[in-house]
Amino acid sequence: MLSNTCKYAIRAVLYLAINEDGKKIGIKRISEDLEMPTPFLGKILQVLSKNKLLNSTKGPHGGFSLGKDAHDISLLDIVEIIDGLDFFHNCVIGVRICEDDPEKKKLCPFHNELDPLRDKLYSQFKALSIGQFRDGVKDINVVLNL
Repeated sequence: MLSNTCKYAIRAVLYLAINEDGKKIGIKRISEDLEMPTPFLGKILQVLSKNKLLNSTKGPHGGFSLGKDAHDISLLDIVEIIDGLDFFHNCVIGVRICEDDPEKKKLCPFHNELDPLRDKLYSQFKALSIGQFRDGVKDINVVLNL
């Protein structure tokens, strides 16, 4: 359902939320801690920065931090930026007859079963914030291996 790029993006934003202490975190530290390739992670973080989810500063004391409060960043925000929202609207199995015509969706046997599930998933991704996740991790006092 989510691309690997999107999963990396979510993990990176969670990492920044959990480790935020008022200063920026460098790309090398993030990539080492999350065991992600630095160039690939850098591209992901730049996309999130361009979309104002993260702040980015260049230079020796530069790095990344959250661009807004963690409670104001939903999982859907990240999914929309990285993967887009096609999963929530297009046919799950890619049947072309379903595209752009609600009447034709009646012909696809998957829509009646899967549309309510996708609507629920959309609602959950929109409702769940990075801040909720971070707070939950802190509440159980566990070291999270992202």
